[in-house]
Amino acid sequence: MPGPGAPAPLTPTDAAPLRQSLTLGDATYDLTHRALVMGILNRTPDSFYDRGATFALDAFFERAEALAEAGADILDVGGVKAGPGDYVGEDEELDRVVGAIEALVRRFDVPVSVDTWRASVARASYRVGAVMGNDISGFGDPDYLAVAAEAGAAVVATHIRLAPRVADPDPHYDDVVAEVAAFLAERAERALAAGVGADRIVVDAGLDLGKTAEQSLALLRASDTLSGLGYPLLLSASNKTFLGVLYDLAIGERREASLIAAALGTTLGCRILRVHDVAGTRRVAEVLAAISAAR
Repeated sequence: MPGPGAPAPLTPTDAAPLRQSLTLGDATYDLTHRALVMGILNRTPDSFYDRGATFALDAFFERAEALAEAGADILDVGGVKAGPGDYVGEDEELDRVVGAIEALVRRFDVPVSVDTWRASVARASYRVGAVMGNDISGFGDPDYLAVAAEAGAAVVATHIRLAPRVADPDPHYDDVVAEVAAFLAERAERALAAGVGADRIVVDAGLDLGKTAEQSLALLRASDTLSGLGYPLLLSASNKTFLGVLYDLAIGERREASLIAAALGTTLGCRILRVHDVAGTRRVAEVLAAISAAR
């Protein structure tokens, strides 16, 4: 339970769900009622959550199989963690993710996303079957969108105040929701101008990326505003630092808070949930979809 001085309880909106869809490869998904569940697959030795538990390929594929069996709608593969850490060059990132993605595409009938801000890594990943580029840099690489458009891939435009891997200990915003919304709208327009189809553009507020815990919570609570931009809104709140800070939870204690965040985000219009706990989140998504469809 929140202690003294904790934020006020979160209240879902009663607004009717937006009619949205997302195209991944040759498949189009109706997102009007049910959020897609994106399972996180780290090919990094220093992930904040699993500390390299799936860096070895055997462990990586075992985890992928578990996520697929649990009902993941998308598998998201990343080779470099978002936060500060040892430098990872382009060749190393390519080595970590491209072969792994190629094997996932062969083994599982689940769309694969590549979590990278490098256009070269995205291009190589699309060539072996990835259908989405999840870019936390906000398209910092000038070639990123052209590469996606050429491949017919979907893209995730994420808000970040500075850049990936750069510490941002004291972020300031005059109005965090308005500034993030404007950033995401501009990045979506940039994607459209580059030739990415409107049904292949996703936006993400970037919780914890250059935000304090309070700013991240404000953005979560404003998901209805951000989903109102007209593009599917991705929520990446699973086990994030802001949950630990606000409710004094260690990383291993954030499962329930993560599920609650996913439920709240879904009721406020989030339509892709990027998570570690696929089975639990899938149950949340399906219950809320049934409620939404019956409304």
